[in-house]
Amino acid sequence: MQLPGKPAESHPLFPAPLSLPLRAIPSSIHNRALVTALNRIFSTDLKDGELDFLQEKLVHISIEDTGVEYRFTLKDDKLVPGNMSQSPDLSLKGTVYDYLLLASRQEDTDTLFFSRRLHMQGDTELGLYVKNFLDGLDMDSHKIPAYLESVLQKSLPLYVRFFS
Repeated sequence: MQLPGKPAESHPLFPAPLSLPLRAIPSSIHNRALVTALNRIFSTDLKDGELDFLQEKLVHISIEDTGVEYRFTLKDDKLVPGNMSQSPDLSLKGTVYDYLLLASRQEDTDTLFFSRRLHMQGDTELGLYVKNFLDGLDMDSHKIPAYLESVLQKSLPLYVRFFS
């Protein structure tokens, strides 16, 4: 809700000209890069069955201001690229900035969803599993994400400065 006399809060958007090279890369390459990184980052969680809720469920992630989309599922205890033509079980939509806030832990999932910055559609139960998994991540046990979190926290002000 916007208060009278108070301007709406603006959020930086990734510039359209900079997203053109990203859009030129085939989605299969984007998807392979994402699942390779996620499999490495969450290798222990995958071995422990922490991501079993994704078994045969197609998750679609859309980054609205870049036009880049990802689809993945869990098969044989690893994340694999999903079929781009198949209807997803769960869709997440947001901007680069919103995902950066989430990844750097500057904002929690509840804040981003309830402020309608991140949108979730589809299987509600699957969405809750994903949300709870993200909320419950122990960054200390994930050395790569902890390092990335630190880098993201330091670079987020630059992102805001350049793209606001």
